Amino acid sequence: MDWLTEWVVNIDWIDHSLKLLGALAIFIFGRWVSKRLVNGLGRVMKARNLDDLLIQFVSNILSVLLLVMVILIAINYLGIPITPLLAILGGAALAVGLALQSSLSNFASGIMLVAFRPFTKGDFVDAGGVAGTVQSVGIFHTELQTPDNRHIVVGNSSITSSNITNFSAYATRRIDLVIGVHYDDDLKVARSVIEKVLQNHPNVLDDPEPTIMLMDLGESSVDFAVRPWVKSSEFWPTRGQLLEQLKSELEAAGCSIPFPQRDVHHYNHD
Repeated sequence: MDWLTEWVVNIDWIDHSLKLLGALAIFIFGRWVSKRLVNGLGRVMKARNLDDLLIQFVSNILSVLLLVMVILIAINYLGIPITPLLAILGGAALAVGLALQSSLSNFASGIMLVAFRPFTKGDFVDAGGVAGTVQSVGIFHTELQTPDNRHIVVGNSSITSSNITNFSAYATRRIDLVIGVHYDDDLKVARSVIEKVLQNHPNVLDDPEPTIMLMDLGESSVDFAVRPWVKSSEFWPTRGQLLEQLKSELEAAGCSIPFPQRDVHHYNHD
């Protein structure tokens, strides 16, 4: 630190005041230029139809790098030697890096998420133990919006170290329903009713074709596996509507949807 002490003692404060104003001007102008560069790069990447998450991630990194560069240029203009300062910053960065290994892990995981792109902005995913719509992938964390409108921030390393389920990866999804009817019911009638409900629902797709099969002879019911296909965005509304319609139509056709029950026989030996 001798160089810093000598620099403070021998400084010309009038000249330094002018340099300080100049350094401030360099910082303000540099920040303006860096923002223009980042925004320009973002527009170029968007014009080439690159992924929104990739654009956000690269823009964040470039913004930080340009900010550090502007600060160093301003410091150099003041006449402060940069080489020893870089040595000090390098040692401090090493110490901070060892203390913040989890943050570095999140940073590396963020690069992996952007490089391999298991999801993109707007996808509904289950990642890091949280289900929600992806809002952004930052340098250290990913932001999700849950269906009940909560904002959740998840560390990138938590996402890459666990399974990722992307419910929006494909245009269509299959709804898996198990519909049980009573053993005394006519199975042909039950199948006919199920087919009619699926055919009449506007959200059920013809291709792939829905499947209806006898799945199991359960303890209390004969179970049909009902598997229609719908658009991914219409999955949950269609599922609820089908359950409601199937129950109503089956009961109207004379079928009953049983519930688990047990017959208890009591014998009196008196």
